[in-house]
Amino acid sequence: MKADAPILDAREVTLQYKTRDSLVTATHRVSFEVMPGERTILLGPSGCGKSTLLKAIAGFIRPAEGQILLHGKPVTRPGPDRMMVFQEFDQLLPWKTVRENISFPLLINGVGRREADDRALAYIEKVNLTKFRDAYTHTLSGGMKQRVAIARALAMEPGILLMDEPFAALDALTRQKMQAELLELWASIRCAMVFVTHSIDEAILIGSRIVVLSPHPGRVRAELNCGRFGFDNQGSAEFGALRRRIQTMLFGDAFVDAGEDHG
Repeated sequence: MKADAPILDAREVTLQYKTRDSLVTATHRVSFEVMPGERTILLGPSGCGKSTLLKAIAGFIRPAEGQILLHGKPVTRPGPDRMMVFQEFDQLLPWKTVRENISFPLLINGVGRREADDRALAYIEKVNLTKFRDAYTHTLSGGMKQRVAIARALAMEPGILLMDEPFAALDALTRQKMQAELLELWASIRCAMVFVTHSIDEAILIGSRIVVLSPHPGRVRAELNCGRFGFDNQGSAEFGALRRRIQTMLFGDAFVDAGEDHG
């Protein structure tokens, strides 16, 4: 692969799933690329298919039309080169300690016990949980559990990190802290990331590029560069202008002018 080639290439991806009564189209001919080290945000309202699209990238769902290429090869199944962090706090194994939760995927993928333990301890330190390395995860707060989940995913050294609204269930203060910690952690690793959210502000803060999806079924409405923003200029006119532009794409001028907060 060339250095400037995308690590991920979604081409005209249509995703569908069955309900008891019908076949639902979640996304329709969605195309975008993810470059190495890029933080790509899938942003859109609830029901636009962004989480379904993330599961397809992970290999859990096959497209009804189109294809998803990873390093130029079609994604056909899950693999350790794509690690996923979910929104739910119960994604961890409660009968295992923090260290055991992080080392477990390494062990089942053939990494030796000593190396697995060393990697687990290294990533526990990166997410500032060294004091809790031997704690059982059910004793941790929501934010701490998500740190463990992120450390577990990164310890696998994946080609791409997939995050499905990982901070949506946290309170506002913890969520902002976790956003800042994620960016700091990413700066030391710089792996490619695809991050799903329905928060416009979170998309602008976390992403280097935003793929804006339309309401159901999800279609790509726009791709926007946003890596120049940070927490210090969240109240700037430029940040506000981008927020309003995205709001207008999703909700229309009249809805935004009504003064509703959709961020």
